[in-house]
Order: sequence, then structure tokens, then C-alpha cells
Amino acid sequence: MSTFKEFAIKDGDRIDAADIPRALTRAPLTYPSGATQIFTSDGRTVYTERGKLSPGEWKVDDDGRFQSFWPPSEYTNYDLTWIADSEGEAIGVRFVDPERGATFEGRYGRG
Repeated sequence: MSTFKEFAIKDGDRIDAADIPRALTRAPLTYPSGATQIFTSDGRTVYTERGKLSPGEWKVDDDGRFQSFWPPSEYTNYDLTWIADSEGEAIGVRFVDPERGATFEGRYGRG
């Protein structure tokens, strides 16, 4: 598993567009609610909450922003920033909705 330490990560640093796929597919994410999310390199994602699976799709757009699609018609855009520990280790991803101001934090779990 790549650690991303070579990038001198600080908590809150924006994830570069080129690093988004690796950041998302590194390991499953676990959210404070207990929900989990898996991202695959082919642009699929599955969000699981209380045993209910919600499949969707994701991509990095031409402007370098993360986008997700949840059928039948929910499209969302997020700025992604690192969650890092005091030693510069990436321990998760923060999703920031620039329009609604909502923030979601997913911590890396075990694959």
C-alpha cells in the first residue's frame, strides 16, 4: 500500500488531480457514521450504510475536480483534501462540497 509520504502531506492539503485515483482506490473508506465506501480504478464506487449498498460512479473531470454520479440523477462535485497524521501519513480523504459547504471525512480502512 502506498503511503503518499513522498508528497510531504499536511492535513487539509488539496489532493492533486493526478493523485485522486490513487488516493481513492488505496483502501476502503470508513465514515464517522460507520458507513463504508469502496472506489475502484474503473470509476465505480459502492457506498454501504447499515447493510444497504448504493452503487455509483466517479471520475476526475477536465478541471481536476472529483465528480460522482448516484443513479438515477444525483451528480455531485467535491474538492478533495488529505486527512493526515502528525507524521505526514495520509490516513483518509476529506470531501468538500464547494456549493453546499458540506464536508465528509473518510478514513482508510483495511482492504
